[in-house]
Parts: sequence; structure tokens; C-alpha cells
Amino acid sequence: MQVSVETIGNLGRRLTIEVPAEQFEQAFASRLQRLSRQVKMPGFRPGKVPAKVVEARYRGQLLEEAAGELIERTLREALGTQNLRLAGGTRIEHKPLARGQGLQYTAEFEVYPEIKQLDLAGVEVERPVAEISDADVDRTLETLRRQRITWNAVERSAQKDDQVVIDFVGRLDGVEFDGGKAQGYPLVLGSGTLLEEMEQGLIGAKRDETRNVAVKFPDDYRNQMLAGKAADFEIRVNLVNEPALPEVNDEFAKLLGVAEGGVEKLRAEVRANLEREAGSRARAVLRRNVLKALRDANTFDTPESLVTAEIERMQRIAQSMSARSGTPMPNGDGSFFRQRATGRVALGLILAEVVHARAIKADPARIRARVEDMAKDYEAPERFVEWYYSNPERLGEVESTVLEERIVEELLGTSKVRDQTVPLTDLLAMDVSIE
Repeated sequence: MQVSVETIGNLGRRLTIEVPAEQFEQAFASRLQRLSRQVKMPGFRPGKVPAKVVEARYRGQLLEEAAGELIERTLREALGTQNLRLAGGTRIEHKPLARGQGLQYTAEFEVYPEIKQLDLAGVEVERPVAEISDADVDRTLETLRRQRITWNAVERSAQKDDQVVIDFVGRLDGVEFDGGKAQGYPLVLGSGTLLEEMEQGLIGAKRDETRNVAVKFPDDYRNQMLAGKAADFEIRVNLVNEPALPEVNDEFAKLLGVAEGGVEKLRAEVRANLEREAGSRARAVLRRNVLKALRDANTFDTPESLVTAEIERMQRIAQSMSARSGTPMPNGDGSFFRQRATGRVALGLILAEVVHARAIKADPARIRARVEDMAKDYEAPERFVEWYYSNPERLGEVESTVLEERIVEELLGTSKVRDQTVPLTDLLAMDVSIE
């Protein structure tokens, strides 16, 4: 077998392979003999059809099958001898086939890029650290109070943060449109639930008052039939309610499940919850910083076949989510998916090399501990664990998560970690994606 290699771009390769005529003839004769024992033809007993008769009818099929068998085997051998790592997207073309001649074909494909930086030696990675302050606890308690608002009817004019109960009818050019009508609709002014013009148009309104409000739907409005159009809404105010917030006292603590210890115990539990949330977010940000630093340290072309496959996978998921939610898919030109798919493929290739080079494995005990921790939120934890372990694909998701954690730990051991103290609000707002 003769093999020659041609480089096409950075990752493209073209192999030209010539298989000797004797080898091709042997593959053809073997298939012809096998088919002769199986084929049925009128006038011949099963298995007794002469080889020449079988060849006359099935020559083209046999030539293609023999070529396919040889191509699969010789291509694998050629990749090994040439030390090429196939990334996918193989395109095969062979010259005309005939008995007594050798098999000549070309195979075009992409190879995996060379990844050189498999650690973060000399790289500084920032780890955010947030100390929970009394102001953070106060802010959380205020949120909890607002989640338990009660509404009291008032006779004054409506103002921001009041709740109005309204009936409304929307019209385009004087004609009512679908979805533009409601009765007894509760609206908190300033909440952004409805169009801003509608909410602003009700500031100062009183009970039993009717107002006409002109609005313009945004160009990117979710209902394409209304996007960019002007409409008029006739709105009747049935009630104006002002918010009443519960006081932070022992009764409020009991309402939140703190049976003993009152407000002091409540504040301690809120602080503990915020510390757990801050710790979880800090780990997510650290993971993002580590993986982004590793990806930034490696610059290479990504195999187009792998990127295309990832784009198709992402589009299938997006189409499914779009169908369920009724919202349009992002960026119809595909740039949204291509940028993210390229980043994901690149990171996946790097991590695979790190795993191989450092022989990193997901510890079964750690996987078990993760599943058992997830099971704590269920009434029958043991059954949850059994259910999770009964499905290899489901368990594989946890294995991937644990493996990634091990990778991040290994990389952190090679980097310089710098702690950066930040306010809790800033920490919770930090980006954790690496796309």
C-alpha cells in the first residue's frame, strides 16, 4: 500500500492511497465466493450458482463492497502510520473500479489541532471573596418582606408601587385585537409587567376612573403581529391598593419557619444562607476564570466538522425551547450559534487533552456523594439515588460535572490565585459563562 499526505490549510489533510491489484482482487474474490453460496437464481439449486453467473449480475455491487471494505481497513492503517488523529468529516473518492486493477482513492478530512498549553503556570487567576455585611442581611429581609405584601384599598390617586385592578381593551386603528383585552387584571405600577406607557398612563388615576392611553409596541415585541405598531388602550380602574409590608419581628420570623429565637435567629439563618449562596457563586466565577484563562492560553483553529455538529445540536435545543415558550430563536444568520459553538468545541478539545495528559478521573465516591447530596431534597433519598444510578446517561451528567471540578482543581494547583474582596451584590452579578 502506498500512501501520500497533502496538507490543506491548518487542519485539512488529503490522503492518496493506492492498494495493490492483488489485494483488491482477493477482497473481490472473497465477496464473490460468499455471495455465490447465498444467492438464489431460477434454474439453479441454492448455493450452486456458478461464480461467473453471479459476477455477471452483481459485478458492480461486489466491486463497491470490496472497495468499501478495503478503504475502511487501509484508511485506518494509513492514519496510524502517518500519526494522524481524525477529527471527522471524512470525504472519500475512488477511481473507477475494475478486476485486475489496484484500488486508488483519496480521503479528505480534518485532524485535531495541536494543543500545547495544558496548565496555568505563571497565570494569575482571580478568586472573588465576599464578606456578608449587615446591609446584605437587611436587603434580603426587605426582599422577604416584599414577597409577603398585603394590599389595602385606598381612595387616593394611584402612585408608583401601588397596585391597580383594571379592565382594559386595546385597539389598532379602532379595531380590537387578539390578546389585548382583560378584566380584573392586577398591576403593580412601576413593575414593568405591561408596556411602560400603560403603567405611566395610570399614575394619578383614581378608583372608577377610565383613561385612554396611546402606546407603541417595541419593534422586537414578542407578538410579531403587534411589533412596531401604535395602539390605543381604554383602561378602567376598579381598585387602587397600597402596599402594606409586614414588620420584621418575632411573628415575621415564625412566618418564615423560625419557631424559636425570633429576629436574631432569623438574621443568623439569612446570613448563613447568603454565605452558602456567596460560596457557590464564588466557585462558579472561579471555575469560569480558570477555564477562560486556559482557553485564552491556547490559540488554534477548531475542526469545522466538530463546530458544525455543535451548531446543529445547539439549534435543535433552541428550536425545542422556542417551540415550548413561543419566543423566536436568536440570530437567524447563525452567528449567535457559531461563536458559542466554536468556543465550546475549543474548550472541549483542551479539556480532553488535560484529562489525558494528567490522567484525571472522576472519583466514584465523589460522584456518589454528589448524587446523595442532590437526593436530600426528596422525600425518599434512597429511591432517588437508585433512580439516578439506573440510567447511565443521567449519571453521566454528574460524572462530567465531577470530572470538570477535578480538572479545575488540578489547574488551580498550577496557577497563581489572587483573592479579590468584592461586595455581595457585585459577586452575584458576575458572569459565570465562558462563551
